[in-house]
Amino acid sequence: MKIKILLTISLFFVTNLIMEAQNREVKIRSQKVADNIYMLQGQGGNIGVFVGDDGVFMIDDQFAPLSKKIIDKIKEITDKPLSYLINTHWHGDHTGGNENMKKEGFLIISHENVRKRMSTNQVVRGRKKKASSKEALPVITFTDDMMFHINNEDVLVSHVHNAHTDGDSHIYFTKSNVIHMGDTYFQGKFPFIDLDSGGSIDGYIASIDKVLMIADNETKIIPGHRSLSNKEELKVYKKMLVTLRDRVQKAIDAGKTLEEVTNDSSITKEYKKEYGGWFISAKEMRTTIYKSLKSKE
Repeated sequence: MKIKILLTISLFFVTNLIMEAQNREVKIRSQKVADNIYMLQGQGGNIGVFVGDDGVFMIDDQFAPLSKKIIDKIKEITDKPLSYLINTHWHGDHTGGNENMKKEGFLIISHENVRKRMSTNQVVRGRKKKASSKEALPVITFTDDMMFHINNEDVLVSHVHNAHTDGDSHIYFTKSNVIHMGDTYFQGKFPFIDLDSGGSIDGYIASIDKVLMIADNETKIIPGHRSLSNKEELKVYKKMLVTLRDRVQKAIDAGKTLEEVTNDSSITKEYKKEYGGWFISAKEMRTTIYKSLKSKE
């Protein structure tokens, strides 16, 4: 029993040391997207930063240990006050810095389902996630859409239903022609659709359709993960998802089981090399789509 306890304690400290080392090595990179909009990348979801005379409007905040580095990077860009922080959804790689950012002066805003999920214990990919602290919770929530009039721009924050989760939002900078999609877009790779958090394949595709309706060929699209994108690339991404969904639906209609679809590599054959091998494998993608479609029956 004592040996088991000692091993558990040792593993805890080793894990913490590894995480601390990784955080020390993480560099926050800044990419200018428009005149006053930047995309910050480090470890976790892509951050959007909109600056102007009225202050800093920020989208997502990655993990808590990176907060100082993120603030330092913002201060390299502007000396304006830290004003608003939008959480595109509840996952920790997008909300982990909330408590720190609130202390820095940000007012945190999200869809109501983001606050609800952060307030209670959750399950992500089979692992339990404890509820966030009260200090990390969004202060203002909305149910559908809301508009910010800041830095001489109208910024539309728009909820999309049951896509990556049940609390996703797009942020559309109407004048700058920039859209931040959060994790309703994993640029160039299979997406993680969190079924346990209300996500669905149909909602994910509908979310992309919403962006394609308002985007033009000049629109800059900030995905939740990976590289800056555009409308043409998003159209190709949607075609991939629709193709996979239709193939899985055909298999379901033919009476195929979850195990059969999960192991049927032909469903994703031409997409595995390009879209797999990052976070979500082709096999996991088939499983997710099957479970999502079956849940509607």
